Amino acid sequence: MKRQKRIAVINDFSGFGRCSLMVSAPIISAMKVQCCALPTAIFSNHTGYDEYFFDDYTDKMKKYYSYWEKLGLEFDGIYTGFLGSVRQVEIVGDFIERFAKKDTAIIVDPVMGDNGRCYDTIDDAFRIELRRLLPVSTIITPNLTEACLLAGTEYREYGADEKALEEIALRLRELGAENIVITGVQDGNDICDYVYSGDGRAVLLKQPSGGTAHAGTGDVFASVIAADAVNGIDFIASVKKAAAFVGRAIRLSDEMNIPAQDGVCFEEILCELAE
Repeated sequence: MKRQKRIAVINDFSGFGRCSLMVSAPIISAMKVQCCALPTAIFSNHTGYDEYFFDDYTDKMKKYYSYWEKLGLEFDGIYTGFLGSVRQVEIVGDFIERFAKKDTAIIVDPVMGDNGRCYDTIDDAFRIELRRLLPVSTIITPNLTEACLLAGTEYREYGADEKALEEIALRLRELGAENIVITGVQDGNDICDYVYSGDGRAVLLKQPSGGTAHAGTGDVFASVIAADAVNGIDFIASVKKAAAFVGRAIRLSDEMNIPAQDGVCFEEILCELAE
């Protein structure tokens, strides 16, 4: 029986701030793919604000998806975002083992830090455990900080040094990653994404920075990549689309004076993805 394509998205739910599941659900849906949410935690708003409500969902995750098993659900894609502990990484590994089929696209966004610094919840044990997801992934979408953490490479501002970025990508390939995009590489007034495709193609994509750094743009980017992956879109073409969409959303958000911590107003241009 023909059915609509479906992605399981494993990420936190933040009610305000345009990130994580609140970004993925509308973007993936607009791209004609059913978004099925598996929350890792519940936040009133993301942690970039001074105060927030938080409910850890770790102990509930396996019971939650056991009912998906009972329903016999199948997924064309599995997309993982922020994971708060080693145990959650282990749970994601179990989920992939139970639900992934031969042709399931597995997108891992290894959320660990930015601008050369780890988030408070990230330590060496987490970094090592997260590496275990690379061999089962189809696509990984680390920013430069996260790529260096996974690869065991010292962080620095690489700019448009394609040889150095390729060395990081090749190290990630050695660890089992297939398709890699290293996002958010600053090069003067440009922002770059270094793409290393599973078929051996490598390209550095550039566009003008053109705006303020807003929260949640990585979630926007990876959600587009995830939906394209199950829709059979070429990886490099997908990265170009995702980068352009994020860039437009940032510029529009600045024009509308959206505070950086409130994320980007992607809703204003969501119809573009439906096209």
